[in-house]
Amino acid sequence: MRLALALFAALVPSYAQGLDPAALAKTPTDTWPTYNGDYSGRRYSPLKQINTFNVASLTLAWAFQANSVAIKSTPLEVNGILYFTVPDHVWAVDARTGRQVWHYHYNSAGGDHIGHRGIGMWGNWLYFETPDAHLVCLDAKDGRVRWNIELADYKLGYFATMAPLIVGNHVIVGVSGDVTDIPGFLESVDPETGKLQWRWYTEPKPGEPGSETWPKDSDAISHGGGMTWMTGTYDPALHLLYWGTGNPNPVLAGDARPGDNLYTCSIVALDPETGKLAWYFQPSPHDTHDWDAVQTPVLFDADFGGKPRRLLAQAARNGFFFVLDRATGEHLLTAPFIETNWTSGIDQRGRPIALREKEPRPDGALLFPGSDGATNWMSPSFDPDTGLFYVVARRIYSIFYYTATGKPEGWAGRDHDLYEESTIRAIDYRTGKIRWNHELGPAESVAGILSTAGGLLFTGDAQGNLLALDASSGKTLWHVNAGGSMVSSPMCYQLDGRQYVVEGVQGVLYAWALPESMTK
Repeated sequence: MRLALALFAALVPSYAQGLDPAALAKTPTDTWPTYNGDYSGRRYSPLKQINTFNVASLTLAWAFQANSVAIKSTPLEVNGILYFTVPDHVWAVDARTGRQVWHYHYNSAGGDHIGHRGIGMWGNWLYFETPDAHLVCLDAKDGRVRWNIELADYKLGYFATMAPLIVGNHVIVGVSGDVTDIPGFLESVDPETGKLQWRWYTEPKPGEPGSETWPKDSDAISHGGGMTWMTGTYDPALHLLYWGTGNPNPVLAGDARPGDNLYTCSIVALDPETGKLAWYFQPSPHDTHDWDAVQTPVLFDADFGGKPRRLLAQAARNGFFFVLDRATGEHLLTAPFIETNWTSGIDQRGRPIALREKEPRPDGALLFPGSDGATNWMSPSFDPDTGLFYVVARRIYSIFYYTATGKPEGWAGRDHDLYEESTIRAIDYRTGKIRWNHELGPAESVAGILSTAGGLLFTGDAQGNLLALDASSGKTLWHVNAGGSMVSSPMCYQLDGRQYVVEGVQGVLYAWALPESMTK
């Protein structure tokens, strides 16, 4: 009997074992258990089998053709299985071979299919947001649905794109949408039942702190936008969530909502047990250019100003790099990481001061960056070995103009790009100075970044090339044209003594590794 049980246990697939919650707080090695690899958002791997000396020998280990729209998600890897998404679809794929384990298809009632960032995992359960703003819980073993709840009414203009973040017994989820004037929010649900635990709105209620930054005797605050598009980060020691919020509505039309418009375009710190706000910092007060602040709040501990600090850094869509003390929200540094022309300086709180003449107008205003931003949703990375913060940056020259008449609603204007080109910037977090620059050429690159202990930085360009750069100098050490643009952020893991780097290119998931003869 014991022998039979032992044989049965040996035959049970490893992916039935579920995710050990402790893996979420560790730098990723044999797992990649959450959207950014771990809670910090650094997108840094301690693996170094692939390094600056041998990266030129990288070869294709396998490719999985999803036959889908472009893959924008970052796969999770748990117990040898990759889980990744596009809108309405989830796949489980063997991480060693690329063989499909299962596929789940969701039938959306509506909503926006702009893209999808991935899933969250808790034990044996997966959590998947949908274009019609639902949250679906799946069994990781076979993709069967456990439950399905509505986060918001898609008929009002809500949809959902982000990968949930799991903290303890909380599934943290957010919403997307800026075509209609609806309030953004972040909420926590019970991982077993889907029951709401708390909800935090990005606009305060009238009379609450922050409401004074919206006009009085107006309904602007109740329609103010501030979507929570992207996955945030978490500090287990401080027990705080860090999240970026989206732009205010109506989009581009600032006259209809005078004031700073808190807590839109902000970095916020929340208590994961209650959703209570601990502190905030606003990179773009009173935004009139669609420069949301949802870019990853990256966490790391390092010296700043001669003493050790718990730091948070963000390269924001408006073209500025910010460093804060994440325990208190104290501002430490603001510096441009790309050329801009929309500010007159930095105020005492570290916020860029917008020039009135650079706001949109009927005959147009020339700005850089454009509304797509100096960076956007693609993941940055922080390498503790080099002490550098890496970001894909864009020079976008654009004309912003109004289209609305009367009371503006939704999109009150647009911008028209005149020229785009992309680059990778390596930023010294202590000073904000650019340590090196790697030009990517014309067009807007939307590839994210992964850095590793092998001294490498993995990314892509807008011409379809996958790249491995020297993390210290930015020099190209390996590249291959994969036949399409990389619109996702790379990740890596090591199984059976072999390190894999996985990147999505259009509808194909590629896994790269050294030849097996070099890994033994």
